[in-house]
Amino acid sequence: MNMARKGIAALLWLTVSTAALAAFPDKPIKIVIGFPAGGPLDQHARLLTDKLQAVLGQPLIVDYKPGAGGSVGAEAVAKSAPDGYTLMLANTGVAVINGALYAKLPYDTLRDFTPIARTAMQPLALLVTPKLPVQNLRQFVDYARARPGQLNYGSAGNGGISHLVPEMFKSATGIFMVHIPYRGSAPAFTDLMGGQVQFMAESIPQAANYHRQGKVRALAVTSAARNPALPEVPTVIEAGIKGFEVVGFYGFLAPAGTPKDVVARLSDAFRQVLTSPEVRERMVSQGADPAFLGSEDFARFLAAETPRWDKAVKASGAKMD
Repeated sequence: MNMARKGIAALLWLTVSTAALAAFPDKPIKIVIGFPAGGPLDQHARLLTDKLQAVLGQPLIVDYKPGAGGSVGAEAVAKSAPDGYTLMLANTGVAVINGALYAKLPYDTLRDFTPIARTAMQPLALLVTPKLPVQNLRQFVDYARARPGQLNYGSAGNGGISHLVPEMFKSATGIFMVHIPYRGSAPAFTDLMGGQVQFMAESIPQAANYHRQGKVRALAVTSAARNPALPEVPTVIEAGIKGFEVVGFYGFLAPAGTPKDVVARLSDAFRQVLTSPEVRERMVSQGADPAFLGSEDFARFLAAETPRWDKAVKASGAKMD
């Protein structure tokens, strides 16, 4: 009798579990971005949400929680119910840089999140103000070497990828520039265009747009191959800096403990969207590489990237309280 009851209980559990999966999602899904509206992560989210809504059958709502290099938003997601209805869209900084940068980070990516999908790789462009008398990267390096400490570079904030990549570039070339951190990329771009800072490394979607308008001058891209959004701009390696390849990424994460069947449903939705020719074409035109990884592969990727960026942060000397 007990065996029969156990069998019935197991069957009921399986039925309920199957029904729950079949029902997921049955309400809107929130995507948290730890930065203000209008930035590169916001653009990336907007590119995917319409198609995702069609695949998942529920609205996706973008929720902005800016602060502390994306840490405020990440902490909020880490503390959310692990039910698949609250996701985080993270960039390189949020996922693998902040852990080395902040002494008291309120989350640990590898411990507090379940990876859902990597959705893009994001090379950067090295930019200068058009006010500088240089036309290519070699000329800029020579110009900067002749003026140690006289040139400034802007970033979207201390310890982010737009801070660390110029520091890597300084190390690779032996030049010295002064770091001017801003509260986001928009004010940094404004001062780059105005000549208050002379150099910047920023994600290609915004960089390509300003470059085409003649407001900034793109000298090189940080990927191993040229980027379709800036086909005339050489790579840093082509420009003579051997081995210089630095590429950021975007990806979606859920709170740790999210059920495996829900993770699989979400991950497959991203896979479907990222195989859409329309989405891929739009993403490439914006300068990103639609580089999908599923949950397990994304987890392995994060585990490998974390020590790499930890080393870069330590070399830069950047620290945040």
